[in-house]
Formats: sequence, structure tokens, C-alpha cells
Amino acid sequence: MRVLQAIAGTEHGGAERFFERLVPALLRAGVEQRVLMRRHGPRFDLLTKGGLAEVHQLPFGNRLDLTTKIAFRKHVRDFNPDIVFTWMSRASAVAPGSPQGRSRFVRVARLGGYYDLKYYRGADYLVADAQGIVDHAAAEGFPADRAVCLPNFVGDKVGKPISRSEFFIPEGAPILLALGRLHPNKGFDLLLEALAQVPGAYLLLAGSGPGQETLDRLATSLGVKPRLRFLGWRDDAPDLFATADLFIHPARQEPLGNVVIEAWAQGVPVVCTAAQGPQALVEHEISGLLTPVDQAAPLAAAIRRALADRPACAAWAEAGRRIFRQRYTEPAVVAAYCAFFERITA
Repeated sequence: MRVLQAIAGTEHGGAERFFERLVPALLRAGVEQRVLMRRHGPRFDLLTKGGLAEVHQLPFGNRLDLTTKIAFRKHVRDFNPDIVFTWMSRASAVAPGSPQGRSRFVRVARLGGYYDLKYYRGADYLVADAQGIVDHAAAEGFPADRAVCLPNFVGDKVGKPISRSEFFIPEGAPILLALGRLHPNKGFDLLLEALAQVPGAYLLLAGSGPGQETLDRLATSLGVKPRLRFLGWRDDAPDLFATADLFIHPARQEPLGNVVIEAWAQGVPVVCTAAQGPQALVEHEISGLLTPVDQAAPLAAAIRRALADRPACAAWAEAGRRIFRQRYTEPAVVAAYCAFFERITA
């Protein structure tokens, strides 16, 4: 099986992080791959370390970028893949169509959200990490039998707690953790409003993005700035989970919610808003707590409840851990991908 994967992507993001996990995992499963990606030093180093993967960096510029289109076609001719697998709109828009005859390949595009399908019309199949996105694609006219849900997996290496002194958090104070891009869709402003209603709790907020200055001003106006720690983008998420008492995901819009699965993998209880993805993942009061989207008071009440009822928290965390082991481990997800690849190339 020969798969050419292409991604433009940003410096940080959930899809990019999963791409960095999936490529090596498929290689370990015996799938021969070539990778085309936008220039990104750390990602390139990660994927090529020890000769792990064959990676080529292309501009992936705007719609007038002919260099990427020409190079993409050349790599397809040279590698002769069974499958061309493109991630998100930019790579999908510049992928060549499949020729007829012996050299034909199957075009698969990965759709990471509830997006316009105009950039994906040339794909033979769509892959999404949430059933809601698959349903959206079918509703938008993509053939239902060619849109497939394949979940993400996350690592299961348990982290080690980071000393509270590193974050200047006093002993005994509850520690909340939130991860993600600092963007309005992630609802971190909502979380700061909730934090103001949870006295004594400290928040570790790991992520980067254009919204940090706005969040910083809001924290000051709410009086929670002394209990907030902006951590920037971090590569030690397991250690952050091990440090926290509770993981909070306050998103307004979230197609899946990889971070919820990461919390489950680390055995950390979850409180999240009932956005599209988290609502499909979490069973309320069984594997976590769900609260209404865009409402700070119910979120704060759920956080207070969770911090006050540690036995219930432990039960929710264990239920989440069981779900992770059943559905979201590397072996389970890679097996699903390989079965899908075999089916569409048969």
C-alpha cells in the first residue's frame, strides 16, 4: 500500500498534531508513504527523524501558487501512489485529479470541520473524525457511501505532575486546565467568567493565538488575573494533565474535541460545554459533565460540583479512560484506517 499524504496546515492545531501521530503510526503498520507539507522545521524534523518518513516541503501558497501544483503532480507521477490523502482545504484544492487507466489512484480528503465542500469536490472519498461532519458532508450533497468517520487516536503515555512552584500556585488550591488555540470559538472568555465564580481555583491555559491580548484584558477586568497562567503552546500536555485536578473544555464550536480524548487517556475528569463534538463524546454524569454552550454560570456550577465531589470525579475519569481504551488507541484507529485503505483500493 502506497499513500501520498499532503498537508499545508498551521504551526499548531488539532489536525496538525494528529497528522504528526498518524504518519509514523501508519509507517509502523507497514504503509509506505510520501509526505508533502508546508515548510515547518519542527514538523519536518519530527517526521524525518531516523529516516522515519520521506518528506518534501512545498509552498502551499494562495490560489495563484503554480509551483505547488506542478510539484504535487510530479510527486504523484514519481511515487505512483495507490491513495492521495489530502488534509483540509488548501492541500485538497491543489491535489491533481486521478487519471484513468493503470496509474489511477484514489483521492481521499480529510474534512476537519463543518466547512464548505467546494475545495473537496474532486475527492473520491471524504474522511472525518466525527460522525456529525460525515452527516454534514452528506447533507451538502457528497455521496453518503463515500463519506467515512475514522476517529483520531491520542497517546497513552501518562505524564508526571509539574511542581506547583513552577506556576506559583499554592498547595491545596484546585488546578483547572484548558488547552487550545486562543480563538473565540474555543470559549476561553467564557471560562474566565466561570473562573470568577470558582473562588480559590487556578487556571492553566495552554495555547497560542490572536486572542491572548483580549483574554488578558478580560482576566484583569474580572479580577482573575492572579489565578490565571498563560502557558503558550506546550509540547508536554501529558504532564499538564497530570498536574491538573480537572480539565475544562468551554468551546462554542468544536467538531470533535481531541483534547477531551487526551484528558480521558490521562485519567483526568472532564467538564465541557455541549458543542457538537464534545456532546457526541461525553455522556453527561457518566464520562464527564456537560453544560450549555456559551453560558458561564452553569459552567462555573459544574466546576464547583466536580471539585466538591472527588468520588464522582474519579468515576467519570475512569469511564472516560475505558472509552479511550475501547475506541481511541493507536492500534484501534490504525486498524480502521488500514481496513479503509484496503477497501477503497480493492
